[in-house]
Order: sequence, then C-alpha cells, then structure tokens
Amino acid sequence: MEESQNLDKKSLRFLKGKNTDWDEISKDCVAFANAQGGFIYIGIENEDALPPINQKITDKNIPETIQKNIVQRTVNVAVAITINVADNKAEFIKIQVFRNAQTIASTTDGKYYIRVSDECRPIPPDEMARLAADKNAFVWEEQTTKKVNKLKVDEKKKVTFLTDIRKSQRVSSFIKEMSDDEILEFYFLKKGDLLTNLGILWIGERNDRASLLYPPAIQIIRYNENDEKVWKLLLDDYFLNPKELLDKVLNDVPDWQESMEVSEGMFRKNIPFFPIEVVRELVVNALVHRTYTTRGDIFINIFPDKLEIHSPGRLPYGVTPKNILSQSIRRNEQLSKIFYDLGLMEKEGSGYDLVYAKLLGSGKPLPIVTETDERVTVIIKKQFISKEVVRLMDKASSEFNLKQKEIISFGLLAQQQSYSATEVSKILNQSEEQGLRNWLGRLVELELILKSGKGKGTQYSVNPEFIRKIDFKGKTNLKNIEDYRLEELIYKDISAYPNSGFSDIHKRIGEEINQYKVKRMLKNMVERDVLGITGETRGMKYHLKQNLQENE
Repeated sequence: MEESQNLDKKSLRFLKGKNTDWDEISKDCVAFANAQGGFIYIGIENEDALPPINQKITDKNIPETIQKNIVQRTVNVAVAITINVADNKAEFIKIQVFRNAQTIASTTDGKYYIRVSDECRPIPPDEMARLAADKNAFVWEEQTTKKVNKLKVDEKKKVTFLTDIRKSQRVSSFIKEMSDDEILEFYFLKKGDLLTNLGILWIGERNDRASLLYPPAIQIIRYNENDEKVWKLLLDDYFLNPKELLDKVLNDVPDWQESMEVSEGMFRKNIPFFPIEVVRELVVNALVHRTYTTRGDIFINIFPDKLEIHSPGRLPYGVTPKNILSQSIRRNEQLSKIFYDLGLMEKEGSGYDLVYAKLLGSGKPLPIVTETDERVTVIIKKQFISKEVVRLMDKASSEFNLKQKEIISFGLLAQQQSYSATEVSKILNQSEEQGLRNWLGRLVELELILKSGKGKGTQYSVNPEFIRKIDFKGKTNLKNIEDYRLEELIYKDISAYPNSGFSDIHKRIGEEINQYKVKRMLKNMVERDVLGITGETRGMKYHLKQNLQENE
C-alpha cells in the first residue's frame, strides 16, 4: 500500500495537540477534493502497509477534533473521519476526502491545490480556468438537462448494450442478475424516468444524440506524399454510439492491414505498420477522455510516414505529455467504466503502457504526444527502427515471456543499445530508484540487460551475448565502452589537448558516453597519478602527469 493519486499516509506523530500542523492536512484535503477524492491514513508510516503493532488511538474524540479543524480551514471540502482497526489489530485514523465534482475547493486563505500522483501541488492562477472546465466535464455524464424520457431509446442499441454487459467476463454476476432498468441505473444511463447525457450518447435516438452539446464525431483522412486528401471516412452523422464508432474505425480502414515481413529462419512474420491494438487504445482514449463540453471532431490523419490522432480539448488536469505513461486521471468516469466492463479498453492507468509495449515490442519508435490549448495529438511513426530490432524484441518476448513493463524497458534499450539510469527514469517518468526497478523487472536477473556503475553513473545495456545469439546487427556507439578503452581515449585526448576542462574532453571523446562515467574515470586517473589537475570545480583543468604505460 504505497502513497498514490488517492492515498496519503502520515505518522501518528503528526498529531501534536495544539502544535498540530492543521494547515498542512487542510492543504492535503483541498488537493484531494479538487482531484478524484481520496484517503489520508494517520498512524501508518510512509514505508509501511500497516500501523505499528499494538498502536492504539487513546483519544476517541480525535476524529471530531480533526474534522473541526479541517472545516475551519477549508472551503468546499467534505470529509468523513473514523478510527479503524487494521489487519494486525492496530488502530489508525482514516480521513476520507470526497471529490468535489462541481466547484473548486480552497483553503480559507484563498490557496488552491490538487493531487497529482503522490504529491499535493499548488494550482497557478492561470490554470484555474482549465480546472473549472474539467469540473464541468466531470459532471456532464450524469446530467439530465435534455429531459429525454427513458422510453425514448434506440431499442436495438439498448438490447445490444444489455446483452454485451451480461456476456462480459469483467462484469460480476451480481450486476448481470439485475433487471434491465437496474443495469441502466447502475451505469448511469438513466436517472429516474430520464436519460442522462451518457444514456443519450449510448442508447438514445439519433436526433437526441445530435442535440447533445458536442456529440462525438470522427473524421478519418488519408493523405498522399503531397499532403493531398486521397481518401476519407466521415463518421459525423450521429447514428452511432461510441462502441459503434470504435468498431467502424477498426473495421472499415484498410490501412490497419498493411505490414512489413520479417524473416526468422525458415519462418516469416508480418509486423503491422500500425498495430491494431495501438489504434484501438488511442481511439478509445480520444472517445473516453475527451471533454464533451468542448467543440471539435476527432481526426485520424493517415500520412505515408505516420499516423496522427487529434482529440479536442486538453489532457485532464495533472496529466502532461511527459507523465502520460505513469499518470492516469479519468475525465468521464462512467463512460470509462462502460468501455472497461465491455472489454473495449485496458484497465485504469494501463492504456499507454499497452501502446508503448506494442510499439517498442514491434521495433517502432515511441509515440509523440503534444498538447495545445485546443487539442491533444498523438503521432505514431510508420517506419521501424530496423528489422534487427524487430527480431530482437520478438525473440526476447517469446523466449522469456516478458511482462508489459519489461517489454517497454527492454525495447528502449534495444533501440539505443544503452541508457543511463537517469535517461531511462526520465523517459518512464520515474523519480525514485524503486520505481525504475519495477519497470526493469527481471531483465537484469534474466541477463537480458547488464547493469554497470553506481548512482547517477548507473548504465543499462543489452547483453551482447543475447545479441550475438540472434546475429543482431545494431548500430555501434560509445555508450558501452569498457573502462580500459575509455581511459585510453581520455589519455590520448589530453595528450593532444593539455589543460582541458571536463566539458571539452567529454565533447571530443563522445557525448553519448555517460558523463558520470567519464567523471568517474577522470577521478580515478587523478587518484592514480596518471593525471594532474589545476583549478577547482568548474574551472578544473586536466593535464598528464606520467605515461600511461609507467602506471600499469
């Protein structure tokens, strides 16, 4: 049980009577209220899953005290506070913070915060309008402002939905045994005698769907080498619900069938230019996570060298192109649940994992995600890095049955041959060593990758033995240079350019070599009296002290 988007933990020592930092916990409550809601456990240490054994909450009035202080210091925040007993019989305090779906929460002194990943971050003034727009998007699904009677449905769509729900392996028997009306209520397709916006979208009649503020429409356009339109499929007549739109995109576009043939001995394998799983996940994301209060069609543009999927609106608050792999926030919560329960999308937070794994697993570059004030664009390149990388990934995945995160990590290394721990962490948006280890999984243990160096100088590279097994012909670079060869490079460089600084040396011998590895070798050569130094810190210069041969 780690701290996350919906969970924060504090030691019982946080409660210090009159000296308790009530402003701190109030800030946390505001952050949770402005995000998805969440829980604060007081009495469980950050590194632990359970409270200390025999821990007791002696002051049984403490929930009332906490609630009083939070209420006094916050606006638009609702909490429920209880004393709970953990599995080890120890006690802790649970604060449940409810999501504020329609208004923005703040502290009484006018400060705004939001929970992003495992942090509570301040909301800048220029982002307030964006957060307010997101709030409207969150409640859109359940509104009944159109006043459409529950009987005014497309019977075929209604029957299909109920049949699909009752057949789904992801839906519990408890839900399957409900009556038709109860299932529609459970999935928020109707409230009382009225269809919700979500109900109109999924099972409503065409005219009512068209009357929604901004119902989904998709335009699929293929361009030639001169950026001229040569084919298009318009799905903008509002006859289709989101599932039917998705089916049309996946089944009626011939481009998804194009592939490259890769030979493996006597066998041949076709690798699609645009994996259908990737197309499906990106279109689902465009349908599920778009703001239905923002005007704009979904565009799928197919070029000779790439695929672009444009979705109107911005990413949910807290999600950025840089953290999209590790951060997930549901904007249309009920629509997301329907897509998941019908098996149309991956579970919460794993959609882009699948996209990365499928692309890297088939030897393709990472997707490019960009965001403007009006739309989010995802670009998938058509080309492969090389046939050798495709074969390498196929061999590793099939022989070792790699997990999704392991495929992503190994795919990154396969394309570049080597990365520093810092570079891998940056791509995967992992700030802690444990997080990176979770992504690398068993790769080191299976000896698919090798680890060298320590701390910031840690380097990960594909095991050359595994590369040799499949006669892999990757590109050559200096990232994996052995220490003795690096020392020789440095020695020859300083011989030619005495009294050089670190940056000049690094640039001349090869900037692809990890800078910490170069610094470590320079320090080692100084300690062994191979090199001498003048100056300090940034002004430090290196010169030869003796011949390398004399030092051996």
